[in-house]
Formats: sequence, structure tokens, C-alpha cells
Amino acid sequence: MSEGAESLTTNLIASPNLKEALVEIEHQLRLRPFRPHPLFAGGHAQTLAAYLWPRRFTLRAQRRDPIRLFEVEPNVHLLARCRWQPDRRAHPTLVLVHGFEGSISSVYMLGTAEKAFRAGFNVVRLNMRTCGGTEHLTPTLYHSGQTRDFDRVLRELRERDRLAQLFLVGFSMSGNMALRLVADYGATEFPELLGIVAVSPSLDLSACADAIERRANRLYQWSFLNSLRRRMRLKHRLHPELYDLRPLRQVRTIRDFDECYTTAHGGYRSAAEYYAMTSAKDHLSRIRRPTLIIQAQDDPLVPFDSFPHEAIKSNPHIIMLAPRSGGHVGFLATPNGGEDRWWAENRIVDFCRLLHQYANHSR
Repeated sequence: MSEGAESLTTNLIASPNLKEALVEIEHQLRLRPFRPHPLFAGGHAQTLAAYLWPRRFTLRAQRRDPIRLFEVEPNVHLLARCRWQPDRRAHPTLVLVHGFEGSISSVYMLGTAEKAFRAGFNVVRLNMRTCGGTEHLTPTLYHSGQTRDFDRVLRELRERDRLAQLFLVGFSMSGNMALRLVADYGATEFPELLGIVAVSPSLDLSACADAIERRANRLYQWSFLNSLRRRMRLKHRLHPELYDLRPLRQVRTIRDFDECYTTAHGGYRSAAEYYAMTSAKDHLSRIRRPTLIIQAQDDPLVPFDSFPHEAIKSNPHIIMLAPRSGGHVGFLATPNGGEDRWWAENRIVDFCRLLHQYANHSR
């Protein structure tokens, strides 16, 4: 897998055979369809089972990976944990970014990192602003409009580390951000970014804000709001001049929180404007980079009918795997053909591995 990665700077998207290669990659991915674990049927069961299922690697993985800080703006740092192959420049690199109120220690981040490293990738697990106990590293909050944070991390890896083959993998909120970023890159900017993966991407933020207010989703909203309240109290202690806690008493929904805090600190006039300006759904037709979207049709938090299916289907650069079940960043499967039960993690690594092989063979 490491062959030629350091010297490869070919613009993959200029290859005349890329579309044919993506058709073959999609065929390979579909050879292993998702078969849900028989004990966890339905979107809620899949979502909760994936979160609660014990996984043995967690502490070992966290302790082993060295910390790195990326400065994305003056006085704004993102903390990452990096796992490098012995000769990092000779290997492709996956940058993994967590979802809303997640962190580099989220189980799907650790699971994907384990699989990717075993497959020969360098792995960078990235916290978004203030996440994972990093409130002290920035006076700001995080939100879906901060796609340039990802861009600055990717550029540092390219310029400082001289890494020539990069992949960006986003889950949920960061999946939306990754899609928006790669749409903005177009066909020519940043050729070292060979491809992206978006798992359960919240690409219509207004629809997602509506979905989480449904009665069946009260547990998720309660959990998110408790986490946000804790974060805001800590931000207030660190920066009392920036964060007024009085509006927090009136926050009952995620939309309320965005109306009170995200808009003010993100430079938006309203939650509606924030959702409209940062959602990727209207920009997918502009994507010109190999892209994999993994989205369950029974996701309780990201409505499947909010996806622009015609735009996705008509874009030859996008592969979409949309099993009927899987929940939100769930995809807990019946073990199949030697793979473990974490289906989405396996498909992420397969997509990046196959794309990397094509990039090297097409030189």
C-alpha cells in the first residue's frame, strides 16, 4: 500500500478513467451489503447499540497516539491524536472528524482509526473547536460553518509533513462540513485530497433540527442539551466576557441553542440563516472529488428524505450506500466473511484503500 505515495502528486480528478474507476469501486463496495445485527432492528436500536456496545480497544488506542495541536486561527487550536506508520510520507493519511458533541474518543473514531492503521494508513483523529475537553484551546464555539478549519489542517499536513495523499472522513455534522468543503474545492483546488467519506451527514441542518424535536427523539435531544449546557458553563468560566449564561435558561431545543449562541458567535443573523448557509445539500452537484456517502434510510436524526437524491445520483463522483437500516452512525452488522460487525468502518477503509490503489496505478 505504501508504494509511491510520497512522490505521487498527480491530480487524481484529472484522470480520464476516474469515472470508470469509481463505478468499479462502487461495485466492490456493494459486494458486502449491510445486514443488521438480528438483535438490533430499526434506527433507534442501531443508533443506541453502536454507542453502548463495549469495545476493547478504547483505552489502549487513546494512550498510544501522540497529541498534536493545529493552529487554525490566531489563538485557536484544534487538538488531534495522530498514529503514524514507520515512514509516514510513504503512506496515505486519513483525517477523521467526529460528529455533534463527539470527540476524538468517540467509539466510531477509534474503531475506524484501528482499521485504517491496520490497512496501512496514517490516521489523524481531529477534535473540532472546544470538543473533547479542549474548551481552553479557543475562545470560540464550534459550528458547521467552520469548514476552513479542516482546510487548514489538511494544508499543514501537506506542507509541514509533506503528505501527498490525504482522505477526509466526517461523521454526522462533520460529514456535512466535509461535503461542503470538497464542493468548494471544485475540480482543481487541493489535488492531494484524493477523496472524502461522509457517514450519516447532516446535510440539511434545518431538517435535522426538526427531526430531533420529534417525541421519539427526546432522549437524543436531552443528551445533547445537557452536554451543551456543561460546555457553556465551562466557556463562561474561561471567558465570562464572551458568554452570557442567562439565555441558557430558555434553551429547550437544539434550535433554541443555535438561535441563542451559535448565531451570535458564528456571525449569523438567525438559526434559519445559519442552517441555510452551512448545509451541504444544495452544493453536492459541485463536487468533483471521489466521495462516499453512507446513510441509513432509518436514521432517526438525519431524515433520509432530506437528501437531494437526484443531485447525488446524477453526480458520477459520488457513491452513496443507503441501506434500509443502520440508524445514525450505527451500522452494527451481523459478522460477514471475516469482517467484524462494524460495517460502516469497514466500508470507509475499503473505499479509501481502493481509491489509493487506483491513484497509484493511474500514474
